[in-house]
Amino acid sequence: MWELFRECRLCPRECALNRLERKGACQVGGELIISSWGPHIGEERPLVGYTGSGTIFFSGCNLECVFCQNYDISQEVRGRKTDTDTLKRIMLTLQEHGTPNINLVSPTHVLPWIVEAVHMATEEGLNIPLVYNSGGYDSIEALKILDGIIDIYMPDFKYGSNELGEKYSGIPDYWDMARKAVKEMHRQVGDLIITRQGIAIRGLLIRHLLLPGQARDTEKIFRFLAEKISRDTYLNIMAQYYPSYKSHSYPELKNRIGIIEYRQVVKIAESLGLYRFD
Repeated sequence: MWELFRECRLCPRECALNRLERKGACQVGGELIISSWGPHIGEERPLVGYTGSGTIFFSGCNLECVFCQNYDISQEVRGRKTDTDTLKRIMLTLQEHGTPNINLVSPTHVLPWIVEAVHMATEEGLNIPLVYNSGGYDSIEALKILDGIIDIYMPDFKYGSNELGEKYSGIPDYWDMARKAVKEMHRQVGDLIITRQGIAIRGLLIRHLLLPGQARDTEKIFRFLAEKISRDTYLNIMAQYYPSYKSHSYPELKNRIGIIEYRQVVKIAESLGLYRFD
């Protein structure tokens, strides 16, 4: 994994920089930065359980979303510098607290530390599912290294076109690469498996944040999931968008998602045979 870091190919941006010496497009170089960690009840229902999902928020991001609601973490890279030993101890502490999983939020650009810490923690008894919570813009090369390590993939499938990906996240090939990434994720873990207690233990969980006026774009994503992945795909259709960060510069992003727009999107999903919603 570190070889992908020294000439960085951890995501499809392929900065090809030695991140031990220089910061990549993710604005993170040779230091692991964690914004916060702890049990979190605001995650998807199958991840929360009784105690909350064991979230670890990594600072920095390989996307530049103009509407990012956590821009202080992703773009301003606020957080505390740390190391793999501390990350290992955080994982074990969350497990001791009783969280049903370790939820790695924005992990793509810091995978070498994560893989190293997971190996260390596993030797000391870590045995709960690992959740890979990314923006969906992931390298197939890196994902294949994670095969057998990650139990639950939870990408935020943002756009159904390259045009929107470039306009709102500075990524000209988001749609092309996200489809490949989701296929690889599903190949590894399959559809989401949930216990009788309602807890996810393995599989793919897709998150999609609705953007105002982009129902056609959303339909492309849902059609891809239904036809190319699985109609049993577990899908969280998120309607909590609100204008933030740089979205004021985009008139079409000034509104929130109304109940009528949300219901229309749900009907689109159902018409395509998707039925597992959060």
